Amino acid sequence: MMFRKLAAAAALAIALGSASGLAAAPPKPAPLTLLISIDAFRPDYLTRGVTPNLSGLAAGGAFAEMRPSFPSKTFPNHYTLVTGRRPDENGIVANNMRDEAHPGVTFAMSNREAVKDGTWWDQAQPIWVTAEQAGMITAPIYWPGSEADYHGQHAHYTSTFDVKTNSQARVDMDLAVLDKPPAERPRFMTLYFDAVDTAGHHSGPDSPELGAAAAEVDAAIGQLLAGLKARGVVANIVIVSDHGMAPLSPDRRVFIDDILTAGTYTTLDLGPIGTVYPAAGHEADVEKALLAPREHMQCWRKADIPARFHYGKNPRVAPLFCLPETGWVVTTHKSRPPEKGDHGYDNFSPEMRATFIANGPAFRHGVTLKTFDNVDVYPLLAKLLGVTPQPNDGNLADLAAALTK
Repeated sequence: MMFRKLAAAAALAIALGSASGLAAAPPKPAPLTLLISIDAFRPDYLTRGVTPNLSGLAAGGAFAEMRPSFPSKTFPNHYTLVTGRRPDENGIVANNMRDEAHPGVTFAMSNREAVKDGTWWDQAQPIWVTAEQAGMITAPIYWPGSEADYHGQHAHYTSTFDVKTNSQARVDMDLAVLDKPPAERPRFMTLYFDAVDTAGHHSGPDSPELGAAAAEVDAAIGQLLAGLKARGVVANIVIVSDHGMAPLSPDRRVFIDDILTAGTYTTLDLGPIGTVYPAAGHEADVEKALLAPREHMQCWRKADIPARFHYGKNPRVAPLFCLPETGWVVTTHKSRPPEKGDHGYDNFSPEMRATFIANGPAFRHGVTLKTFDNVDVYPLLAKLLGVTPQPNDGNLADLAAALTK
């Protein structure tokens, strides 16, 4: 009898809940946080009339010119964006670097074994690991650092980078993950495009080829937006670039082999930055020659790099570091002439400015923010995901005006 009374009461409660519109319903999934990088996409590219989708997202959400971290290179800034730590603190101090803990090994984007070795990336925890620790599924596809474990932890979904995969196919990769059953779909995922960067290097930032690359990526963004809509996926979309691009000329070169004697040094990076390693016994001579005042380039001991760069304390930074004027390169007579564009320069240079666009339910419409440092993106991602951020150099207050609450 008691069981029948309880069953009847439960049935009545369900009926009353349905009648009042309070019936239990499946909870709405939390919005997807989608971080998109368009490598080397300068803010002024939005004004060239070839990016209707990106321009629409910027106009309907939040937009800012963003200051990259120094050096304004690809791997250092991508890892800064997802850790909130500047390159000197996150350990990815350059695209090419050495570490005494890895004798005889040079980290480079082309060194696939090093790129997948988590010990190069373990000085700062990326946002996808924090999210995974909070019980979320993540898919940082093609993002620098995502192929490596972080102290044995890794993302649920990742993929080995393949430069031959075109922009449309990269969108298809992300949409395929969103076609998984609900319990297997990510809360955080990334998308990466390098077509604009490639065109900027090969043809220059003001070239028709760059305009075509920007249009290609914009079309892929349109494909992505249509795919999200067709799947009913609500997303907070954060679009960034890692740095800008400066035009180059064969007439703007500083030849390091005119400054230093052959056999007294080696270099690892040349171009918009120069990293120099004196040979044993030649430290004083190499320093004296490099540190002397000269036009179009300045060099420092790593300990003396100006504080505003937040750079030089990490053991992976070269003992001597040279920075040419924006648009100039440090090179050798044996090197090929420079390409039409490059980056890595002073992160306060206007040509190095990066792009920030945010659109989705978490963001207000029609907001233009003041220029901010790219370390601020990390605490924003943590807020969107509802996770406690790791210690970082960012300040969410810089982006508060863009948020709905």
